[in-house]
Amino acid sequence: MSSSASHVHSASRQIRKVAVLGAGTMGSRIAAHIANAGVPVVLLDIVPPGTPAEAPSPDRNKIVLAALDGLKKSKPAAFYSAEAARLLTLGNFDDDLILIADCDWIIEVVAENLDIKRTLLDRVQQHRRPGSILTSNTSGIPIASIAASLSDEAKPHFFGTHFFNPPRYMRLLEIIPTPQTDPADIAAIAHFCDQRLGKAIVHSHDTPNFIANRIGTFSMGNAIRLMMAQGLSIEEVDTLTGAALGWPKTGTFRLGDMVGVDVLAHVATNFAKQAASIDDERQDVTLAPFITKMLESKWLGDKAGQGFYKKAGRDEQGRDLRHVLDWQTLDYQPSTRPKFPAIEMAKNLEQTAPRIAQLLHGDPSRDKAAAFYWPLLTELFTYAANRIPEIADNIVEIDQAMKTGFNWELGPFEMMDAAGVRTTTDKMQAAGATVSANVEKLLAIGENWYKDDPSTPSGRQYFDPVTVAYKPVPVPAGVSSLATIKKARGVVKRNPGASVVDLGNGVAAIELHSKMNALGDDIVNLITQTLKPASQQVADFEAFVITGDSANFSVGANLMQLLLGIQEEEWDEVELAVRAFQNMTQAIKFCPRPVVVAPYGMCLGGGVEISLHAAARQPHAELYMGLVEAGVGLIPGGGGCKEMVLRSIEAGSSIRPDARGEGVEIFESIKKNFETIAKATVSTSAAEARGLGFLRPSDGITMNRERLLTDASTKARALADAGYTAPTPRTDIPAPGESVLATLKLAVWTMREGQYISDHDAKVANWVAYALAGGKVTPGTLVSEQYLLDLEREAFLSLCGEKKTQERIAFTLKTGKPLRN
Repeated sequence: MSSSASHVHSASRQIRKVAVLGAGTMGSRIAAHIANAGVPVVLLDIVPPGTPAEAPSPDRNKIVLAALDGLKKSKPAAFYSAEAARLLTLGNFDDDLILIADCDWIIEVVAENLDIKRTLLDRVQQHRRPGSILTSNTSGIPIASIAASLSDEAKPHFFGTHFFNPPRYMRLLEIIPTPQTDPADIAAIAHFCDQRLGKAIVHSHDTPNFIANRIGTFSMGNAIRLMMAQGLSIEEVDTLTGAALGWPKTGTFRLGDMVGVDVLAHVATNFAKQAASIDDERQDVTLAPFITKMLESKWLGDKAGQGFYKKAGRDEQGRDLRHVLDWQTLDYQPSTRPKFPAIEMAKNLEQTAPRIAQLLHGDPSRDKAAAFYWPLLTELFTYAANRIPEIADNIVEIDQAMKTGFNWELGPFEMMDAAGVRTTTDKMQAAGATVSANVEKLLAIGENWYKDDPSTPSGRQYFDPVTVAYKPVPVPAGVSSLATIKKARGVVKRNPGASVVDLGNGVAAIELHSKMNALGDDIVNLITQTLKPASQQVADFEAFVITGDSANFSVGANLMQLLLGIQEEEWDEVELAVRAFQNMTQAIKFCPRPVVVAPYGMCLGGGVEISLHAAARQPHAELYMGLVEAGVGLIPGGGGCKEMVLRSIEAGSSIRPDARGEGVEIFESIKKNFETIAKATVSTSAAEARGLGFLRPSDGITMNRERLLTDASTKARALADAGYTAPTPRTDIPAPGESVLATLKLAVWTMREGQYISDHDAKVANWVAYALAGGKVTPGTLVSEQYLLDLEREAFLSLCGEKKTQERIAFTLKTGKPLRN
C-alpha cells in the first residue's frame, strides 16, 4: 500500500473493536474503560505456567478470568455499569491471538520489559490485519526501541499510547509517535480517545519517561531530597506538597503508596539512567536509600498493606487510622497532622494562584514552609522550562500533562505565572541560582508564559521559546468553557451564586458558581427570574443550559441556610424558602424555551431536582447523582418525589396503558424509586444514574468533560430548532394511593423490626412513601402536580421540626458525612 493510500485509509477509519494484550492492573482497566464507551474488547493474557495443553479453557484463561473478577469488584469502580463487562471477550495468547484479526486497534500492555514486548509483538504480526493500528502502553521504554523489530508494513501503524492508572479516572493519554508513524493513525486514535474515552490528549516526544512522569518524577524526587536535607517528616512533606499548592491532597507519599513504591522506583530508575547525559538534569534526584530498604522489605504501598504509611485499624467513626514511616529509623509511628502557620494563613486565599505566590515568597529564614517551597518550586520551574523542545513541542503540552496526569490544578508554567515570573527570576539571580535560557527569552519580550486573548478560541496565547513569539493556545473543535466565553462575551446578569452567560447561537447558560454550588437564595432567585415566561432572557434567547465550570454540579440545597432558619424557629421563612425552591424547579420545567441541564461530578439532592425538571439532560459520564436528603433526615422537597412518581406512572403505563396508577408494573417502579430515595442511593456513573431513573434513555452522555458545555448547547439548540413546546402542568395524575402506601410502610416496619434501620430512618422512609403514593387517597384518584408538591413540602417541613433531623444536618455540615441516629 502506498503511503498516500495508507493515509486515506487511516483518516476515514473508525475504531469499532479493540484488543488489549495483557490483563494486569493497567491492561484490564484500559479494557474496562473501552467497554464503558460501548466498544467491544478482546482481552488476552498468558496461559498460567505449567498448564497442560489439553486443559479446559477456564484453566488456560485463569489469569484473564481473575482479572475480570477483579474489575467487577474494584473500588473505585472500573466499569460504569455491570452491563459493560459483557463487551469483553476473554482469552489467552496461545489459543486466541487469532481474535485480534478483526480489531481496528491493538494495545500491548504487558510487563515493562523490552524483550517481553518485542516477543509478543512478533507473534501479533502473524495475526493482525494489515493497516490495523498497533500501540504499546509503556511508562518509559523508548517507543523506537519497541518498534525496531516490527515489519515494514507495521511500522507506520505503530506508536506509543501511555495511559495513566486508573484509566477510567485519570484523563491523560500521552501519544508518542516514531518517525515512521502515519499521522492519520495518530489522528484516528486521538479522536477516538478524546470523544469516546474522555481523554486529554498530549503529544510527547520519545524521550525517557515522556512528559508527565518526567516532570512528576523530578518533582517527587526533589521533594524527597529536600525532606532528607531539611530533616522533615513524611507527613510534613505530604502536607506541604498537597492541596496548598493545588496538588492532590494525597501529597507525595500517599500518592506513592497508591501508585506503588515499586512503580515509583521503576520510574525513578529510568529517570536516573538518563540524568547523567543531560547537563541540567538533577543527578542527586535518585532513589533514596530508605526507599531501597522498603523495596527489599516488600513495603510496596497500598497493595502490600504498608509502604510510607500502614493501616492501623479504624477509629470510632469508622475512619481508617494510619501509622506513618519514620524514614530515618524505618519504624512506624502514629499519624499526626502537621501544622504550618504559612499554610494556615494561605487557606484564607480561595484561589490557588495567589496562594502559590504567598507560599513561595515567604521568608525562608523564619518560615519552615518557605524554606521548603523556594527550592522545590524554583527548581521545578527551571527544570520544566529546560524541557522545551526536548520532551514536547510547547509548554501547553507540559501543563496539560501535569494537570490531567498528576491532577495538579495548575501546570508548572501556570504556577510560574502565578508566582510572578520576573519577581521570582530576580530573586533567583540575586541568590546565584541558575535561570533557564527559555525564561530569559520570555522576559525579553513579555512578563508571563500565558496571556489573555479573547479573540482566540481558547481565550489565551502562550509563549513559544523556540520561535520566541506568542501563539494561540490550541483547542480542539467542540472544547469550550464558560470562563473562556465570559472573557469574550461578558455576562448578561449575575449574583454571587449564579450568572447568565450568552453562549451564542441563541443559547444562554445559567452558570452555578457558589461554594460547592450549594443552592441558596441567590441561585434559586436567578434561575426563577431568568426562566419565567415574562423574563427578558426568555425574550432574548431561544434555549438555555444549566451547568458550570467547577468540579461538581451541585451538592444540593444550602443546609447552613436551612439549619439557621430552623434553629431560629423561623418556620414561615423556612416554608417560603421551600416554596421558592419548588417555584424554581417548576420554572425550569414549564419555561417556554427548552432547558437542558448538564450535570457532572457530584449532583446531589436539589441538584438532582434541577436535572429532573429539565426538558433534557446532557450529563458527563462521571456523575455521582442521588436524592440524598434522607441522609440528613429529610425527603426531597423541591419536586424530586413528584418527578419520580411521574416516571413510575409513565413506566407502568407504557406496559399497561389502562393502569391508572395501579397494577404491579407501577408498584414495582414506585418501590424501586422508594428504595433509591429512602436509601439515599448515589450513582457511580451517568450510566448508573440512568438505571436509577434520574436520566431518561434519550439523554445523551458526554465522555469528555471539556466537551460538556458544547454538547449541552448543541442539544438545547436542536430542541429549539425542532419547535419545542413546553409541557403544561398536569392535573390528571392517577395517584398510586393507600394500597401502595400501606405496602411500602409494611416494608419499612419489617426493616425496623429487623433492626436494619433506626426509628428516625423509619420516620423519614414513611414520609417518602407518603409522598410517592400521593398521600392517603383512593388508588387512581386524579391529582395535580401542585398537589404532589404540597405533599412534599408538608413532609419536608414536618421533618425539619424533628430534633434528630436537626442533629443530622448539623453533623453533616461539620463532618461532611451522614449521621445514623
